[in-house]
Amino acid sequence: MARIKPQALLIQSKKKKGSTRISVTTILFCSLIVLLILLSLITTYKHWSQRSRGQTRTGLSNFENVDEIADSKKYDLPGYAVLNTSKGNITIELFKDGSPEIVDKFLDLCQKGHFKGMPFHHVIKNYVILGGHSQDSGGIEDWTSKRKFHRQLPTSPKHEAFMLGTTKIKEDSKAFQLFITTAPIPDSNDKLYMFGRVIKGVDVVQEIEEVDTDTHYRPKSPVGIINVILQQVI
Repeated sequence: MARIKPQALLIQSKKKKGSTRISVTTILFCSLIVLLILLSLITTYKHWSQRSRGQTRTGLSNFENVDEIADSKKYDLPGYAVLNTSKGNITIELFKDGSPEIVDKFLDLCQKGHFKGMPFHHVIKNYVILGGHSQDSGGIEDWTSKRKFHRQLPTSPKHEAFMLGTTKIKEDSKAFQLFITTAPIPDSNDKLYMFGRVIKGVDVVQEIEEVDTDTHYRPKSPVGIINVILQQVI
């Protein structure tokens, strides 16, 4: 068997070691693949992040649109009511923001003709004019007692003169009565709802206030509301 020379063994060893080395081209190729994977992950993250933000903004815009629609509907409602009475017209500015539920109820009853022919069944001079289809005299005692109480005590009145209001109403629409104040009045029990004020026709209110009444504050001659005209602007 022939012996291999030491120099030949050294050359063979160098050849074997050289064959196990990773070339520069391989390193660059692997690095490029890793870089592409990272770029792909970053792009995917940005895409889903922007999509989720877009959905969030869409949801918020939908809520904002709902609020805008609700506000637009509220401001599309008539803002004024003209009470055509047997003494003349009384123009009322409605408190759509301050008393929205009462105003909605009032407008609904106006459209149903609830106030057509409604009489002013009691007139308390220098205090209030009461109107309604129910002429129960029991409720007048509350008003007269309030008036006496207000005169006896030096309390500040809660409601101004020439305001349109109603008492706490029941589910029955017939219980919805109107009153117009002719002087500042108290409201110790918070039973009164003010939902409008007279802006035209104060002289008509005062003329109604001057009608002759009996001892129970009932007008001797009929006076009342002929109809109600709703207006967006005046």
